[in-house]
Amino acid sequence: MITKALLAALLCAGWALQGIGIAHAQSYPNKPIKMIVPFPAGGPTDGMARIISDRLGTVLGQSVVIENKGGGAGGSIGAKFVASSDPDGYTILITPGGSLTTGPAVHKNIGYDPVKVFVPVAQLIETPLIVSVHPSLPVKTMAELVTYAKANPGKISWGSQGFGVAPHLLLELFKLEAGVNVLHVPYRGTAPMLSAILAGEVQVVADPMTTSLVHIEAGKLRAIAVAGATRTPKLPNVPTVVEAGFPKLQSPFWLGVVAPAGTPQAVIDRLNIAFRESLKPAETQALLAKLGADIKIGTPAEFGKMLAHELALWTGVVKDANIKVE
Repeated sequence: MITKALLAALLCAGWALQGIGIAHAQSYPNKPIKMIVPFPAGGPTDGMARIISDRLGTVLGQSVVIENKGGGAGGSIGAKFVASSDPDGYTILITPGGSLTTGPAVHKNIGYDPVKVFVPVAQLIETPLIVSVHPSLPVKTMAELVTYAKANPGKISWGSQGFGVAPHLLLELFKLEAGVNVLHVPYRGTAPMLSAILAGEVQVVADPMTTSLVHIEAGKLRAIAVAGATRTPKLPNVPTVVEAGFPKLQSPFWLGVVAPAGTPQAVIDRLNIAFRESLKPAETQALLAKLGADIKIGTPAEFGKMLAHELALWTGVVKDANIKVE
């Protein structure tokens, strides 16, 4: 039986813990914050993370240190590092869907449940994926790519940023929709994948405009489709996958932030507000816009809803396409 004295003691303890949590949030941050990028330097996540972290540090009054921990399924090594870190707001993960949705959908033994080990902070940006080919490949449209692939089964190599990332699943959907035999070649991130297609080692990629646009404008890559519903002003003459007859291949690249489960809600809210403030300045928006990134930030709850939707979507795709871990 719980006595009045014990009940009073429990209530006092609860109030004390709540007071500690509020005090922690009020003093947060009082030391540098580590922002983990689960991919090698040089990719779209790394580039945008560095732009955002510079401003975030100013807003929070503390240094925000970028650490690249690439490797694993969809960036799972960096994700695991953050998941096992103290839930105090001083180690956070900035990532696309690879480590939170597509990777866990493909790799059943990825080593963590993203729903249980992370709490959402905010989605930050969104940019279209661009399907591009090496100039040596004699195709200028998605229809020509299908025709060429059918005439040369197994001879086209499609590079991706890794097994289980969204562009990989986009390829698998393309193979299903078009009924073609295309070889998937996964790399350890965007930088080595782009190096491979620029060198002609692979012939096709689906890459965020933030990193592929410079090569498209230089004539080193030929863009054949935007993997979204609307054309981009940066590439006004490139049709969308919807226009090309492949509406299921809509898959924008997005970037968001999560923290370890158990991080106080007050700290999550503080970070969300800080990211909003970080993305407000015209110079920050201009830097991101130059890369083709559109700011898209909402509440932690809105980001959580989007993550749940994407995880369910890609899990269904993996099942329907019978995608197996290589």
